Amino acid sequence: MSAAPPEQDVIPAFDRERLLAWLAAQGVAHVTHDHPAVFRVEEGLELKAALPGAHTKNLFLKDKKGRLWLVSARQDTEIDLKALPRVIGSDRLSFGNEALMRETLGVRPGSVTALGLINDPDQRVTFVLDRALWEADIVNFHPLTNTATTGLAQPAFRAVLKALGRRPIVVDFARLSVMDGATI
Repeated sequence: MSAAPPEQDVIPAFDRERLLAWLAAQGVAHVTHDHPAVFRVEEGLELKAALPGAHTKNLFLKDKKGRLWLVSARQDTEIDLKALPRVIGSDRLSFGNEALMRETLGVRPGSVTALGLINDPDQRVTFVLDRALWEADIVNFHPLTNTATTGLAQPAFRAVLKALGRRPIVVDFARLSVMDGATI
């Protein structure tokens, strides 16, 4: 009897280099800064202070029915995971596991980012965006790795969403309501 083969690591279609090349090919202006690995919002506060724009925290979630969610919010936004399901139309939310994160977004824990949606062409993950990011002049996300930050002016970020065919659910987390009329 032979042992089962080890679980194969999913190789995403896009990594940092391919993502940045895709942005350039799309004509999307961006600025990417390399830095030491940052795993949690609190770890990168000093670094982020030197970079213009809104900085993010990103949560990869799964609901009780198995639907997947990516929540991208400004780093200082409080997210009530007990109240959020009724706002976005989901069931009870919990954090998605690393294997599912790698399979759908092509990232590992600590590198979750809205730019990971490029690795989800089947749109298995529903994108929820903080109104504060929707209205920010510049948004900053990891470019599929937590050793860099990519800044995008709002028109560039919306161009990325449009190219990916994504219409986020824009949530005002302070009021726990969906913003009407958010169009790309």
